[in-house]
Amino acid sequence: MKNFIYLFISLLWALPSYAQTQKEVSTADVWQTYRFTTRSVNGVNWTKDGQYYTSQNDRYIIKYNIATGLPVDTLYGKEGAPKEYIEFDEYSFSPQENKIMLSSNAEPIYRRSSKAYFYVYDIAKKEITRLIAGEKQSYATFSPDGNQVAFVRDNNLYVTDLATMQTKSITTDGEKNKIIHGSTDWVYEEEFSFAQAFYWSSDSKKIAYYTFDESEVKEFMMQYWNGPTTPYPENYQFKYPKAGEVNSTITISVYDLSKNKSTKMDIGTETDIYIPRINWTQDANLLSIRRMNRLQNQLEILHADVNTGKTQVILTEKDKAYVDLDFTDDLAYLEDGKTFLHTSERSGFKHIYLYDMSGKLIRQITDGKWEVSQVYGIDEKAKMIYFTSTEDSPLQRQIYKVKLNGKGKTKLSNRIGTHAPNFSKDFKYYLDYYSAAATPPVVSLHEAKSGKELKVLESNEALKNRIKEYKINQKEFFTFTTAEGVALNGWMIKPLDFDENKKYPVLMFVYGGPGSQTVTDAWDTYNYMWYQVLAAKGYMVVSVDNRGTGARGAEFKKVTYANLGKYEIQDQIATAKYLSNLPTVDADRIGIWGWSYGGYMSSLGITVGADVFKAAIAVAPVSTWRFYDSIYTERYLKTPQDNPEGYDENSPINHVEKLKGSYLLVHGSGDDNVHFQNAIELQNALIQAGKQFDSFYYPNRNHGIYGGNTRFHLYTMMTNFILENL
Repeated sequence: MKNFIYLFISLLWALPSYAQTQKEVSTADVWQTYRFTTRSVNGVNWTKDGQYYTSQNDRYIIKYNIATGLPVDTLYGKEGAPKEYIEFDEYSFSPQENKIMLSSNAEPIYRRSSKAYFYVYDIAKKEITRLIAGEKQSYATFSPDGNQVAFVRDNNLYVTDLATMQTKSITTDGEKNKIIHGSTDWVYEEEFSFAQAFYWSSDSKKIAYYTFDESEVKEFMMQYWNGPTTPYPENYQFKYPKAGEVNSTITISVYDLSKNKSTKMDIGTETDIYIPRINWTQDANLLSIRRMNRLQNQLEILHADVNTGKTQVILTEKDKAYVDLDFTDDLAYLEDGKTFLHTSERSGFKHIYLYDMSGKLIRQITDGKWEVSQVYGIDEKAKMIYFTSTEDSPLQRQIYKVKLNGKGKTKLSNRIGTHAPNFSKDFKYYLDYYSAAATPPVVSLHEAKSGKELKVLESNEALKNRIKEYKINQKEFFTFTTAEGVALNGWMIKPLDFDENKKYPVLMFVYGGPGSQTVTDAWDTYNYMWYQVLAAKGYMVVSVDNRGTGARGAEFKKVTYANLGKYEIQDQIATAKYLSNLPTVDADRIGIWGWSYGGYMSSLGITVGADVFKAAIAVAPVSTWRFYDSIYTERYLKTPQDNPEGYDENSPINHVEKLKGSYLLVHGSGDDNVHFQNAIELQNALIQAGKQFDSFYYPNRNHGIYGGNTRFHLYTMMTNFILENL
């Protein structure tokens, strides 16, 4: 009955309205005036007592009462602030919640790294103190006792005593493009998803940190053009290990503040390895280190005695393809000091396991042909784990709880769609960040024990009302089976004023990379609204998740191992053929577009799939995997030395002679991720093959191709290309 009600409401909303007041969405609405931007509850920090939370709101830090949902205090802001008010970007509390760390004038470096000026604000005294004079710093972090702050500057690690404001250096030999202490190199930041690389022990007496020696890593150079008054471009060089090339050598050390001494941990004699994570256990003298071999098909958990540096392997994960770090990333050492949780896809699906400290399996906690998406917290007093999963559908993320003994699994969320919770420190409450394909984000406060909703904090009601001003066609989900017998999930947006007696052109959207999804029951503001522009112009828009994508188990995901692109493009071609047989589709007018891995896929579509695709747009595509980074590429393809066929047989640069249709290639010249080199060499190959195509580059723009008027320009160009060529 519940599903029927949901379907009925969705269909009502999906019915086209022809009221005179409704208008068509324009590209300017989406990317110039940003009419459809969503609101959220940002910068949330829960207090230790579980009675309050704080949120960053218009440069203020506001304290809210959980029971009433009402603000009770302004902890920092222009009114009641110290004499010198500092504009801030982000904030964090000391563990004692009596001080606030403020970052100001933040300057992004790469995807996750940044540097800023940091200030410590004493809440009671209303006094603000700059952490240290001089250049900007990165990752300023309070010690657990709140008396010290560690940070990185100029590739060295420092610690400041807040009582004396004296700063001492933990390392001194940091050097650009050579030695990095306390933060990651480019490829770790991009592919292992972290930039800060130091961690306080629970007793505040030690700091564990990474050192990257990237001396032997080859440099990549980009040029930046700095305006008509600057005659010469700026050369920017950084260390970027491409597939099969030399990586940084990693050292893990622990600095003892009382002894002013660092001790190296024994991570083995093999240096061509990865250390994707380190964590402190409940014991301040025991460090957990995760070690992977270069091919990433074996992961080991090591326990290190930080006083001697001696280590012991206590758990090993192996896979015939690769160990997916995201699927082993919920490692948590429990307060009893005797056990830890670890997630693994050893059963074929990601699930939660409980081990003792020697690495002996105690029990598998969750099981089934569905995946635990993420563990969000462990209430150790109640012996309860909170997580999201795909049990209802791979398109959804629902919130569950389960006891440590594996019993009492209960679903807490009750709305179809995608949920991402944020739990209070005492696990009495959580904020639910929810959305669905037809529902803009809603942020609500819930009771953790029952899942009961207490208050809606952000409904995006203004956005919902604004959307009613426009003609909108919702996504319709579907599943079809390919000729190879593979069931694939997809969605489609039909043209406005859809007529079952007419045939329409189709634009397919693809990403398709390992573990990814474009077909989810979640809100997608910008592309979704741009697709309304195309729907108004008579286009059907479709997206299908091919083999290799996520949420459907290891077998479905890892079938693409060592052959990236092969099965993915087969499935996208199969999708186009399936659509071409629908009575409402013009089989001669099917196009495809994508960004990054999706640009790689759309480039394969217009070449390998030249007989089915009439047009393609590729934004920032990989043109050959030999140009991409070591960690990502080798995880899925091995090294080019070991698997040259896997690199070359499915790279678009080697299929240019097959191009028949219209092709638009777009790239940012300042792309530090998928280098502009990919576009240059692909264009050169197309020229040599005598193929005509369209191309456009965005000066100095990185992989995201944004800033100022950039996105509006890009999407206007893509819209015009589609109108002219599809």
